[in-house]
Amino acid sequence: MSNLRSNIVAWLGRKYFSRIQKNGFDLSKMSFLPDATLAPLRRDGLDPIADLSRTRAKEPISKIWLPFGINAWLVTGYDETKAVLGKAKGFSSDFTNLAERNIGVAAQQNPGGLGFSDPPTHTRLRRLLTPEFTMRRLSRLTPRIHSIVEERLDEMAAAEGPVDLVQAFALPIPALVICELLGVPYEDRDDFQRHSTARFDLFDGANASFGAMSDSLSYLHGIVRKQRETPGDGLLGMLVKEHGDELDDHELAGLADGVLTGGLETTASMLALGTLVLLQAPEQFAAIRDQDDVVDPFVEELLRYLTVVQVAFPRFAREDMEIAGTRISAGDLVLCSLSGANRDEKLGPDMERVDPHRQAPSHLAFGYGIHRCIGAELAKMELRAAYPALIRRFPEMRLAVPAEKLSFRKLSIVYGVEELPVLLR
Repeated sequence: MSNLRSNIVAWLGRKYFSRIQKNGFDLSKMSFLPDATLAPLRRDGLDPIADLSRTRAKEPISKIWLPFGINAWLVTGYDETKAVLGKAKGFSSDFTNLAERNIGVAAQQNPGGLGFSDPPTHTRLRRLLTPEFTMRRLSRLTPRIHSIVEERLDEMAAAEGPVDLVQAFALPIPALVICELLGVPYEDRDDFQRHSTARFDLFDGANASFGAMSDSLSYLHGIVRKQRETPGDGLLGMLVKEHGDELDDHELAGLADGVLTGGLETTASMLALGTLVLLQAPEQFAAIRDQDDVVDPFVEELLRYLTVVQVAFPRFAREDMEIAGTRISAGDLVLCSLSGANRDEKLGPDMERVDPHRQAPSHLAFGYGIHRCIGAELAKMELRAAYPALIRRFPEMRLAVPAEKLSFRKLSIVYGVEELPVLLR
C-alpha cells in the first residue's frame, strides 16, 4: 500500500510541476519537436527512417534545431561518432549541463551513476564497478542465466494459444538476471520494468522520463539502506562491504539504478526484436537451431543491426573544436545516433541487411570510449543463452499476427516492440 501511495504522490507531483512550469522549455512537449530533430528516435519497423541515412550521406555531422537556445548537432556517421564519443576531455556528459540550461530539468533530478558523470567522478565509480563485470566474475552467473531461460521456456510450454514473447520471455529473463546480480528482491520486477520502460520513452515528454528515474531511485535508496544494515552477496552488498566508506547512499543507488535499467530494458528489447528477426529469416532460424558456432557472430551482427539504444547520452562541448571538418563551439550540444552510425556504408556493403558472416569493424551498439556500457558482456551472455534455447525448444514457433500489425515504440531512446504474439506449435 505504501508503494502504491508513493507512486500516486509522485505522479501527481510531476503533473503539478509540468502545469506550473513557466520558465524555460517544457520538456513535456518533446514529441512536438521538428521531425529532423527527432529522426534518430524514429524507425520504420526495424530500420532507422530513411531520412537518417540521407542525412548521414549528405552531412554526417548536421545542425539540428532545439528550442533551448542551445546550438545542437546530430552525428550520424560511424567515424564521426567514434571521434565524439572517444573525446572524453573535449566533451562533458555531466547532468548539470542539462540542469543549468533552463530546460525544465532540476539538479535534484540527477539520477547519478556512470552515464551522467564525468571524470574524476566517473573514473572513481567505474573503477569500483569494473571488477564485477569481468568475464571471470560474470561466469558465476552462467548457470543461473541458463536456469532462468529454461524456467521461462517451461512456463511458455504450458501455455495454451498465442504467447506474448515480450511478457513471457524477453522481459523476465534480464529482470531476473539483474535482480540476481544486484541482490534485490525479484518480486519487485514489475516496478523495475515499468520505470525502466518509462524513462526511455519520450513520447509523453521527458518530464515523465525523469519522473520514472525518481521513482526508481526512491525504491533503490530503500534497498541501499537495507544493504548498509545487512550486506548481501550481490553487487550492492559487495560495494557496501568493500567500498562502503567511499560511496554515499545516492551514489550507491545511482550505480544500482544504472545497472538495473541499463541491463533490463535494453536486453529485453534485444531479445524480442532479435527473435522477430529470426522469425522472418528462415535460414538464420535454422542455423541458430542447428549450429552452436553461428550463435556468437549472429548476436554481434544483431546488436549492430538493431542497435536498440538509439542515441548516446548527450555530450556538451567543453571547448571549441573541429570534428571531421565541422566546427563545434564550446557549449554546443552533440547527439550521436548509434543506430545511424551502425548502418554507415563506410562499414561495408549492404549494412541495411543482417549478415552474420560480414567482417565489419566493431559496432557501436554499446557506445564507445569511457562511457561504453559496462554491462555489455553480461547482455551478450544472456542473448547467447536465450536465442538458441528458445528456438530449439520451439522449432515450429511463428508469428501469431502479421508482422505489419505489430506495434513498435514511437519515440524512445531504447527501441522496442510493445507485444510479440507467437504460436509455439
